[in-house]
Amino acid sequence: MAGGLAALLDDIATLARLAAASVDDVGAAAGRASAKAAGVVIDDTAVTPRYVQGVTANRELPMIWKIARGSLRNKLLFILPAALLLSQFLPWLLTPILMVGGTYLAFEGAEKLWEAVSGTHHEKPQVPAPEQGPEAEKRMVGGAIRTDFILSAEIMVIALNEVADEDLVSRAIILVVVAIAITAVVYGIVALIVKMDDIGLRLAQTRHGATAALGRGLVAAMPKVLAVLSTVGIAAMLWVGGHILLVGVDELGWHGLYDVVHHLEEAVHGVAGVGGFLAWLVNTLASALIGLVVGAVVVLVMHQVHRRRGHAAAH
Repeated sequence: MAGGLAALLDDIATLARLAAASVDDVGAAAGRASAKAAGVVIDDTAVTPRYVQGVTANRELPMIWKIARGSLRNKLLFILPAALLLSQFLPWLLTPILMVGGTYLAFEGAEKLWEAVSGTHHEKPQVPAPEQGPEAEKRMVGGAIRTDFILSAEIMVIALNEVADEDLVSRAIILVVVAIAITAVVYGIVALIVKMDDIGLRLAQTRHGATAALGRGLVAAMPKVLAVLSTVGIAAMLWVGGHILLVGVDELGWHGLYDVVHHLEEAVHGVAGVGGFLAWLVNTLASALIGLVVGAVVVLVMHQVHRRRGHAAAH
């Protein structure tokens, strides 16, 4: 009896160790997958605050919460099942889908860069959505969720590509972990960013000395932080979009462009102390340049299409 109990306990301990190892493996894989999607995460974090600019303080967090819920719904209910089905039955489609998303990101980055350089803006200044009524706020949140859908799809497909060798159940669990973790990080940071000026104002009004000075500094710094975020968002779109295209064409069998970038990386990788950083920088700059070129071509095509539609409508 004692021997049987000991054997049972030993089996339970073995199963517990296996379960713990599986949890560790899932955590490690989710971490790798999340790291691969870091560029799009930066982009998502940089883009979202603009949807609550000009919104009254009491509506900022409720709107962010609605967008976050929509983002998680996008990832878990729509993108995850579709990505798993594709990876299981049509894995060859993942790279082309990634490249379509990469082209879109490159286009968005190039479009925003063109607007910044030319001083043209397609969006007209508007009264903050909450001041227009619940329906306007609902439309604003809906627009943010639709934009998030594209970025979330990129995040999930990039993450899936990183764990494509895992079995179906492991892939599903890893992607659920990635979806929840990235959504929490992105919208937690967004909430902190948009409330930072309110925190600073509260400190400036209710505290004294160094704490009040810190509050005034936060209030003064937030417009600059948002401007930097906008720039980072543009750079991230070009970099991530270009890198997806660079890797994608190589996986589709057109190796020339990837080989050129790889040789440039190897040329600087041996530099003592900073070789790894220089290689990363070369890859990043090359990816951003590819993203800029592809994005600029798409911007040019889209502007021509809009111009011709305008002429056709005029006649």
